[in-house]
Amino acid sequence: MEGYSREPRLLDQVHIALRARHYSRRTEKSYVRWILRFILFNGKRHPADMGEREITSFLSMLATRRKVSASTQNQALSAILFLYRVVLQQKFDWLDGIVKAKRPVRLPVVLAREEVRAVLGQMRGTPWLMASLMYGAGLRLLECARLRIKDVDFAMGEITVRDGKGRKDRVTMLPYALRAPLAEHVELVKRRHETDLRRKLGSVELPDSLDRKYPRAAWEWGWQWVFPATKFYFDRESGRYRRHHLHESVVQRAMKEAVRMSGIAKPASCHTLRHSFATHLLEAGYDIRTIQELLGHSDVSTTMIYTHVLNKGGRAVRSPLDGVI
Repeated sequence: MEGYSREPRLLDQVHIALRARHYSRRTEKSYVRWILRFILFNGKRHPADMGEREITSFLSMLATRRKVSASTQNQALSAILFLYRVVLQQKFDWLDGIVKAKRPVRLPVVLAREEVRAVLGQMRGTPWLMASLMYGAGLRLLECARLRIKDVDFAMGEITVRDGKGRKDRVTMLPYALRAPLAEHVELVKRRHETDLRRKLGSVELPDSLDRKYPRAAWEWGWQWVFPATKFYFDRESGRYRRHHLHESVVQRAMKEAVRMSGIAKPASCHTLRHSFATHLLEAGYDIRTIQELLGHSDVSTTMIYTHVLNKGGRAVRSPLDGVI
């Protein structure tokens, strides 16, 4: 591979292969970035001319020199395996023998109820509403940001999470305490959308190929974001000006500032609200399977970590010291 002469064509193939398999845009960007780094690390050689030694050397560099986490190293490996197996269609035995880095088991950070109240008390407006939903419904940050109008059912008190982690849909609760403020917010969003329509705007990005199947769906109210951005962006593929959903960094910054203002020493983030949701449900006596479904975990063992957070291990064991002092 000389210079970048073959590189754009290869990366174009990666883009096409990922989209054909409905990978998320975030995963697409991540995979392409790792494949490019792999190529550059090996002197811009074409991956077809490389093999096990080059892959192992690249992963070792990430671990020893870059000191990346196990999850980051595994993401890089997944991108490279996708390149060889799917794009280059090379079926080497050694690909199956590459061992993924072992991720350390760490207990999640959890806020007590009074700490959640303190943090939310420092937030206002849309960030407050989104943070309240993450805690009240167990949503991930991106799941909350990507909510569409049609997925919030006020009558049933439910939220449908579309295409969550692992490309799965699930249903969780719409907290009663948020129905009025969320309905008020949605009404404001609707007025803004109607104004956009009058300006010949108002279309949003649709999942998969729905834009081609239903040409007018992008303008329909049900497909609009619950939390749209305040500004438009130009979408090159459609040639339209659109609103993206509110960028997750807006909520992350608001959460970080709220934790600081609350004087809480824990390294709490937006995802901490989801951890707190699960832990507090477990404290309230809800069974682990119900919590698993609400969180969207494929394996109950993932949900079981919250029993360790409570230090109950499923048996509500008390320390013998508590009966002595």
